[in-house]
Amino acid sequence: SCSQNKTQGTGFILLGFSSLLSQEVYLFLMFVAAYLVTLISNFMIIILILLDAHLHTPMYFFLSQLSCLDICLSSVVVPKILVSFLRQQYTISYNQCLAQAFFLIGFTGCEPALLAIMAYDRYAAICQPLHYAHLMRSKVCIQMSVAIWLWGFLDSAIYTALASKLDFCGQLLVPHMFCDVPPLLKIACSDTSIHKLVSYINSTLVGLVPVLLIILSYFYILSCILQIHSKIGRRKAFSTCASHLAVVTLFVGNAFVNYNQPSAGYSLEVDTLISTMFCIITPMLNPLIYSLRNKEVKGALKKLLNI
Repeated sequence: SCSQNKTQGTGFILLGFSSLLSQEVYLFLMFVAAYLVTLISNFMIIILILLDAHLHTPMYFFLSQLSCLDICLSSVVVPKILVSFLRQQYTISYNQCLAQAFFLIGFTGCEPALLAIMAYDRYAAICQPLHYAHLMRSKVCIQMSVAIWLWGFLDSAIYTALASKLDFCGQLLVPHMFCDVPPLLKIACSDTSIHKLVSYINSTLVGLVPVLLIILSYFYILSCILQIHSKIGRRKAFSTCASHLAVVTLFVGNAFVNYNQPSAGYSLEVDTLISTMFCIITPMLNPLIYSLRNKEVKGALKKLLNI
């Protein structure tokens, strides 16, 4: 028999751990270390931006939003994984599964929009310097920030509401380390055609459109940089974009691979590795990329530590 009520009563078994059980002690330590680095480095970025008046600019306002998103994205996934390792119980209840999917999709949906606005900020600073203060005034920055979060979670609400209507049969084995809608679609026994259609629309609106806006912004940025006559000026203009470009490449590359895996030749081990990169390694690396490449962030850190 096939019923949603049955699913709500029994929950799911997460298979992403099945091939890793012999390494669980090492994995537990690795996940703890990565999560601590993620929390400490991202909170440090947020604190520095709050305390240092030199960092009270639109660029750093949005960087603090990125750090907040990275903390949230990692926290949706990692604590549950750590508890599973400790208890050696790789199960999740139906309601917990939907809640995890809702927040995961929400935070993941916010990030491309945020990266697109950060690209627009760099465009305004380099290509429209005389109008920058007006284009990126505080009221506009706050409105864009609110729009990012509403955008991500409206998309997530639609996606998760549709997922809650799925029916599941037999053993409820999710081929993943955590709950996300694509793995749930693979094991559903009800019709998933509408879900797949929404998924394609979602990928276009939430993923592809921001990426195209980022590419467009950098096309104009590159055009402006090439018009700067001095080499020092060109290098300085490009250096303000380098960290953002690195973060965009890391996020978009991981997101594309994570959500566009071919159904043929599916490997649970490969899927687990890609998911780990997307939800754990990327949020850990983002603040490191910004702090290592950014003189102002490093200067604020030295001032805070009295170095």
